[in-house]
Amino acid sequence: PRPRRYAPALRPVWRHLMRNIAFILGTRPEAIKMAPVIREVRSRPGMTAHVCATSQHREMLRDVLPVFDIVPDSDLDVMRPGQSVNDVLARILERLPSVLQACKPDMALVQGDTATCLAGAVAAFGLKIPVGHVEAGLRTDDLANPFPEEGYRRMVSRIAVLHFAPTSTAASRLGREGVDGQVHVTGNTVIDALLFARDLITRHPDAARAHGLAPALDRELSSGSRPFILVTGHRRENFGAPFAAMCQAIRRLAMSYPEVAFVYPAHLNPQVQAPVHALLSGLSNVHLIPPQPYLPFVGLMRNCLWILTDSGGIQEEAPSLGKPVLVMRKTTERPEAVEAGTSILVGTETDSIVAGATRLLEDASHYRAMAAASNPYGDGESAKRIADILESL
Repeated sequence: PRPRRYAPALRPVWRHLMRNIAFILGTRPEAIKMAPVIREVRSRPGMTAHVCATSQHREMLRDVLPVFDIVPDSDLDVMRPGQSVNDVLARILERLPSVLQACKPDMALVQGDTATCLAGAVAAFGLKIPVGHVEAGLRTDDLANPFPEEGYRRMVSRIAVLHFAPTSTAASRLGREGVDGQVHVTGNTVIDALLFARDLITRHPDAARAHGLAPALDRELSSGSRPFILVTGHRRENFGAPFAAMCQAIRRLAMSYPEVAFVYPAHLNPQVQAPVHALLSGLSNVHLIPPQPYLPFVGLMRNCLWILTDSGGIQEEAPSLGKPVLVMRKTTERPEAVEAGTSILVGTETDSIVAGATRLLEDASHYRAMAAASNPYGDGESAKRIADILESL
């Protein structure tokens, strides 16, 4: 039968019934992990997405959202030099309610464990707007590691009504905690974003050129003629002695393996810059470069041997590119990667980091086993699953 046309008098009712989702994001990881869901929701008839950027990390947002062809509908502009996490929380809670009242969403989606995530959930809860939590159920069971993220995600779990868990392990944690609402295992949307970026780089290789590398070295690294290890480190709980120990480990490795390059996009935080430059500058095979935009960073992940990091998201992304990960942290909220064999928790002590790295560099079978391990975080269809659930409500 031919589709029935809505009479003019019914059109306002039909519009009122459209599923309107508010996406609240403010940091680069949130933008990366929310982007596939935003695109999926906007592709579906009868669903709309209002993207509210808090600009907790303004510059980092600017290099991510254009990749996915997303422009925020509103911007809270909370970024201030030297701001504390409490400053961020206060400004978001002051400015976000009026935005939510204006766009009248059926649901607010927050992601992960940032100040934006917590403040967004609290603001929506205060207006009786249901809260959905993307990447729910991650836990270390240690409020100090990572800090303050472990506390933030626990608090969001208490007020969310939809919990999109990346793995069955995360879902089971939520079940043990007795959270309210529905828990769905969806995979992690970071894999959707990564595969999108990988395909984009394949079509446009120049988009992935690293910033701050000499052209000759860039050609060597991208062609594979010069093996390199990608390094990242910026966790707040590692500042001080642990961070110095991590840099000492990198220094020892660089001196022991001069044929291997170490590429470190160093975070601009002074507590990162000071020890990094004090301990690593001057080594010919250590390349300290500026923080990279999203596509160049994905390009570095694609081309490196393996990754040495204290990041959370990289533990999820790297397995989809066949890259082993050594995690320089005391704990991880992503034990699935360790259990799958795609990453190893080496801690923050110099000797343990060097030992883990040495084995990867010298034991080819160990490297191959880690590189071939399957990714426990998804297949690139997570955004579709989340949109299906939202659409079915």
